[in-house]
Amino acid sequence: MQDEYRTVARAGVHETEINRSRFLCALAPAATEQEAQDFIAAVRKEHADATHNCWAYVIGADASVQKASDDGEPGGTAGVPMLQMLLRRDMRYVVAVVTRYFGGVKLGAGGLIRAYGGAVGEALDTLGTLTRRRFRLATVTVDHQRAGKVQNDLRSTGREVRDVRYGEEVTIEIGLPDADVDAFRAWLADATSGTARLELGGEAYGDA
Repeated sequence: MQDEYRTVARAGVHETEINRSRFLCALAPAATEQEAQDFIAAVRKEHADATHNCWAYVIGADASVQKASDDGEPGGTAGVPMLQMLLRRDMRYVVAVVTRYFGGVKLGAGGLIRAYGGAVGEALDTLGTLTRRRFRLATVTVDHQRAGKVQNDLRSTGREVRDVRYGEEVTIEIGLPDADVDAFRAWLADATSGTARLELGGEAYGDA
């Protein structure tokens, strides 16, 4: 698994005009290929009267799924430059659709490549990106007496508390970078006089 990846901070649209043609780049996070395709379909429907709705998406922390479409523009002048821009910026789990309303002036192959790739780059700059880092899910089980202090200590040191469940004991689910596991185990034993239990679970990604 990749240690970290970048994705778009939020869904949104950025518009730019080049030689009287309007280029609207719609960006969105997409957890799966289906989500990416649904987003493309929604943009196509919204801009059914546009000259072109070209798209590209990258799914997987290791960029295992990469797809692009020129949607009627000359081959390789739209979808591929869009995809290349996403990959150059290390973007993952993201979909981009660039809608073009033709303004009457032809841009030529080079102009189209710059326009489509540039529209994605500008949209990324405008909407912002965030880094998601790999961590290990871990569960801390502690008695009620110590639970409040443990939770406060976790939050004050910037640990992400993902869930808290109250039963006979208190179960606190957190995320830990792999490198921190040993140090955290030692801290927990010290903070709870050895009474807390730490169980390690699977891996996931969270905001860095």
